[in-house]
Amino acid sequence: MKPIIVALAGQPNVGKSSLINAISNAKLKVGNFSGVTVDKTEVIFNICDEVACKDYEVHIIDLPGAYSLTEYTIEEKVTKSFLQNDEYDIIVNVLDSTNLQRNLLFTTQLLETGKKVVVALNMSDEASKEGIEIDEKQLSAILGVPCIKTSANTKEGIEELKHAIVEVFEKQQTTSKVIYSDPIEEEIARIVSFMKEKKYKTSLPYRHLAVKLLQEDEDVYKKMHDEPIWIELLPIIREALEHIYLHYNTKDLSEIFADEHFAFAKGAKMEVMSVKSMRAKNLTQKIDNLMINKILGIPLFLFLMWGLFQLTFTLGNVPMDWIDAGFTWLADEVRTLLGDGELASLIADGIIGGVGAVIMFLPNIIILFLGIALLETTGYMSRVAFLLDGFFHKFGLHGKSFIPLVTGFGCSVPAYMAARTLKNEKDRLITLFIIGFMSCGARLPIYVLFAGAFFGQEKAGNILFLIYISGAMLGLFMAKALKTFVFKGDDEPFVMEMPKYRMPSLKLIWHTVYGQAKSYLNKAGTFILAASVMVWFASNYPKNETIEQTYQTKIEQTQNKKVQAALDNELQAKLLEQSYLGKIGHASEPFFAPLGFDWKMSVALEAGLAAKEVVVSTLGVLYSLGDQVDQESNSLLAQIRAQIPLASAVAFIVFVMIYLPCFAASAVFAREAGGWKYLVYLFVMTTASAWILSFLAYRVTLMIIT
Repeated sequence: MKPIIVALAGQPNVGKSSLINAISNAKLKVGNFSGVTVDKTEVIFNICDEVACKDYEVHIIDLPGAYSLTEYTIEEKVTKSFLQNDEYDIIVNVLDSTNLQRNLLFTTQLLETGKKVVVALNMSDEASKEGIEIDEKQLSAILGVPCIKTSANTKEGIEELKHAIVEVFEKQQTTSKVIYSDPIEEEIARIVSFMKEKKYKTSLPYRHLAVKLLQEDEDVYKKMHDEPIWIELLPIIREALEHIYLHYNTKDLSEIFADEHFAFAKGAKMEVMSVKSMRAKNLTQKIDNLMINKILGIPLFLFLMWGLFQLTFTLGNVPMDWIDAGFTWLADEVRTLLGDGELASLIADGIIGGVGAVIMFLPNIIILFLGIALLETTGYMSRVAFLLDGFFHKFGLHGKSFIPLVTGFGCSVPAYMAARTLKNEKDRLITLFIIGFMSCGARLPIYVLFAGAFFGQEKAGNILFLIYISGAMLGLFMAKALKTFVFKGDDEPFVMEMPKYRMPSLKLIWHTVYGQAKSYLNKAGTFILAASVMVWFASNYPKNETIEQTYQTKIEQTQNKKVQAALDNELQAKLLEQSYLGKIGHASEPFFAPLGFDWKMSVALEAGLAAKEVVVSTLGVLYSLGDQVDQESNSLLAQIRAQIPLASAVAFIVFVMIYLPCFAASAVFAREAGGWKYLVYLFVMTTASAWILSFLAYRVTLMIIT
């Protein structure tokens, strides 16, 4: 029984695993590729070929999905290494028939290896449903290799694929080819002609070797450098490259051949693929005509995001008021029950005041996560990434960066992890550095608090939308600066999955929203509870009995209730300034004073380095100690409005929008970026940007309102 070793290669999500499962009586072996944790799946089955009158034992090695033969990801490194260095007989290239042009880009690179290739046009049943017809015989003629229509669902083409493997295996040499533009074809012909004249012996066909030389393939150059033919061949290659550079007006060979591959793939698709009349278009294509329209697409996206933030504030405001009122009532009941002692203050002001100030924003968090989950599960977010690709390129990014950036609106931790999908190291680092400019869900309570306090319910939704868009735009400008001055390099070709539109998965949405809400409440019940108690303790100790006795004497000497209230507020302010928290705030106040921040706001920002939710709870503890407004409107919003000037509030929002994310996110950033030194760079960049822009916001607001 003759063994045939097959390398199964294709882009991600083309149905390679399903195709393997469709092969009946297959023996499955699962392991790992040498030196990495990437799964190695091997399938063994027998073929009895009646035409060749032979039995074959076929070993199919399923290579990791790769968009190209590069080394941007671990999967692509493994695939490239195997195809270049391991022993095998045939490459079976699996294509998604519904995305023919995109998949052919990878096919062109496989054909350039000079190995024997069979193309499996998988998902042909889905292509037929979408009105896509592919002439596989014409495609075979263009590529010079067998092209078989297959479907793992219907088992179509499985037997034909097996026989094609045997047929290609028995051939002496591959006939595969990629057609290039005239200038490159002319130079390939010159090199091939020279090798024929010299009768040069090589395992690769002359044409494939010539292409590798023109691409400046490192391995081929190293091998040929020691050959006697190299002395005569080198001038020919130099002249050929100069000719190519002249035609393309660039010396970037990777860019030149990427354009050639794209042109070939597009031309091949136009030759062999036809789409039935407009009536045959599926719902996905019809919706895409509107949603990713060049003119209407971006305005529609901005409108959807604006609507989401309007709902976040408008719908969330009602239960927020109920929760706020409930915690206020609970705090009053505790004071009534326990009196005016330290325990009552700890529970009412520290625990209930701090934790309650965070929990009251839970409805807003749920609505925001619900909206983002809906957009993701329907398949719309991938369209937006595709739509924004051209726009992102102007800022040194590309459409694929959109996914981790939009994830950053929920939480920075998974957003940093989502940046792993970016293949180019520099692109990934730029994206990591600007994710923090996308305001995470933990910052939402701060925005809602200040927007509601200073702009009213009717304008708060618009302010919220403006804050998020401003942060995102600022992140893009920062990306451009990083790309220009720090992470210089070539852009990565953009390849993005375009899934069909789907009805929202209620199970997936529930899982997403419930998980985020539970995580938020867990923080409120553990970390934020502990932080609130610490802030309460630091704001109440050490006690200054001299000041207390002095003011108590003054309060007892007057019968005027308004004077008593004013003296009591003055006492609380004096005690707060003498506390540990007051000392910390006053020590850092000079740094924040030009921004219009008092020491309480400074302390809240510093506490936010641990977790952004703590900013609200800290403000809740600090500003609820004195009752400087009417007794019937003693909520945190009223306290904020009464004690913080508008210009300072605007500057505070800008600072929160930009400065370093929470400790947990910072730790993940350091891990994903490749070291703690990058976190130091991030801290310097965000702190400097936050201070400068907050200062400008403070001064501009003062000019407007005066």
